[in-house]
Amino acid sequence: MLNRRSLLASSAASLPLFTTWPALAQARKDSVTLAMTLEPPGLDPTAGAASSIAEVVHYNVFETLTKINSDGSVSPLLAESWEVSPDLKTYTFRLRKDVKFQNGEPFNAAAVKFSFDRAADDKSTNKDKRTFANLSTQIADEHTVVIINKDIDPDFLFVMGQATSIIVEPKSAATNASKPVGTGPYMLAAWSKGASVTLAAWPGFRAPQSIRIKRAVFRFIPDPAAQVAALLAGDVDAFPRVTPRSVPQFKSNPRFQVVVSNSRAKTILAINNARKPLNDVRVRRAIAAAIDRKAVIAGAADGYGVPIGSYYVPTAFGYVDTTGINPFDVEKAKALLAEAGIKTPLTLTMTLPPTPYARQGGELIAAQLAKIGIQVRLQNVEWAQWLSGTYTNKNYDLSIISHVEPFDLGNFAKPDYYWGYHSQEFNELFEKIKHTPRPADRARLLGDAQRLLARDSVHGFLYTPQWVTVADKKLRGLWKDMPVFVNDLSALSWG
Repeated sequence: MLNRRSLLASSAASLPLFTTWPALAQARKDSVTLAMTLEPPGLDPTAGAASSIAEVVHYNVFETLTKINSDGSVSPLLAESWEVSPDLKTYTFRLRKDVKFQNGEPFNAAAVKFSFDRAADDKSTNKDKRTFANLSTQIADEHTVVIINKDIDPDFLFVMGQATSIIVEPKSAATNASKPVGTGPYMLAAWSKGASVTLAAWPGFRAPQSIRIKRAVFRFIPDPAAQVAALLAGDVDAFPRVTPRSVPQFKSNPRFQVVVSNSRAKTILAINNARKPLNDVRVRRAIAAAIDRKAVIAGAADGYGVPIGSYYVPTAFGYVDTTGINPFDVEKAKALLAEAGIKTPLTLTMTLPPTPYARQGGELIAAQLAKIGIQVRLQNVEWAQWLSGTYTNKNYDLSIISHVEPFDLGNFAKPDYYWGYHSQEFNELFEKIKHTPRPADRARLLGDAQRLLARDSVHGFLYTPQWVTVADKKLRGLWKDMPVFVNDLSALSWG
C-alpha cells in the first residue's frame, strides 16, 4: 500500500504521483507550435520581399534599433534611447551595451553602420533599399550611432523597427538566408523544407530568464481545411492570420480564443500598368468599376475587411475615403471599355499566389469582369513562382496580393517597381510629402496622393483585411493588432 513515506522513498525512476506533477505539467508548457499559410523562401528579411520571412525571424532571431508594438507605438530595443535634431533629420541612437550576436561577435555601432550601408548598397536586395540610400550612418563611439536622413520622415522610428532594418553581424550576413545569426532570444534549430522551421531559445541571450517559451515550431499549412484540422486536433497551438472561413466553429468552442486584429495591409487587384491595354487609364477604370468590393470582402475574406478606394487604410494618418471615386457600376465599366476602343471579349491573365484570399478573390473578380466582356484566365502559382515571375520579372496582367507594409506609399514612385506605374505628378507630390514636417500640411498632401492614385486607377483597390488568430485558450501574449507581421515569441507564455 502506497503512503506518503513510501512515495518519498521511491526511486527516481518511478513516477512521483503528487510532489512533482505540477512541475511536469509546466515542463510540457515551455514550447509552442504556430502555423503559417506560406513558407518563407529564406530567413533573411533584408534579402526578399516575402512577409513570411519576418513572421518567423523578426524580433525572434533578428532585432532592430526600435521595436514596434501591437498598438503601433515604438519602444527601445537595441537602442536604449535616442535624440532627434530640431530639423527632424538627424537621429542619435545610444545602443545597449549588454548585447552580442549568436556567433559571439559584439553588437556595436560598427554593426549598425555595416547593416545600413549594406542595405543601401548597389547590390542590395533589401526591398527598402531606397530608404537606406537616403541615410548616412556615422559612428560617434562604440555604442553611439548618428543617422542623418536626407528627408524628413515622421515615421522614421517606426521604420527602424521593421524587418528590413534588422542589425546583422558582418561575418555571417551573407549566409543569413539559411543560417541566420542575430542578437535575438531565439536561434535556428532546424528547417524541414516544405514542412516547418524550429527555433530554440538561445542560452546566450542577454535576459534568458525572461524567455518562457523555450522551443517554437512554425508549421506551414496552406490548405484551409488542413488548417482547421490541425487546430482541432491540437497539432497547432496558434494560427495567426488563419483563413477566416474557419472562424465560426472556433468561436463557439471553449478550447479556443479568437482574436480579430486591425491591420495596415492593402489587398489589391494589382494591374500591370506597363502592358497594353492596361496602360490606358480608361481600361483600368473600367476594371475598377466592374468590381463589387463588398462582394469580394464577403467571398474572399469572409467579411473580415474594410473597403478601400486607394492604397491607404482608415487607421493610417492622413486617410481620406476615396471609395466613391471608382464606385461599382457595371454600365459605366462597359462604356469606359467602349470609349477606349476595346473590342470584347478582352482576354487577360490573372496570376494568383497560393493564399486562400487570392484564390477565392480571383474566382469572384473573374466572374465580375466577365460581365463587362473581360475574360480572365486564372493562373495559380506557388509563392516562389509569384515572387520570381510576377514581382521580379513583371510577367503578369493582373494579380491579387495583400501588401502588408505600413509605410509603402513610396512604391508608386519607384520607376522599376512591378506595377509599371509612372506618374510625374505623383513623384512630385511624394517628394513634397517626404519634406513636409507640419502634420496638417502632410495630411493634406497625403489626401491628394490618395485621390490621385484613385483617379489613375493604378489598381483595383479592394480592402484592408482584418487578421484573425485562432489559438489555444491558455496561450497568453498574442498580439491584439498587427501593424507589422511578426510572431513575437518572447511575449508568449502558457497560463
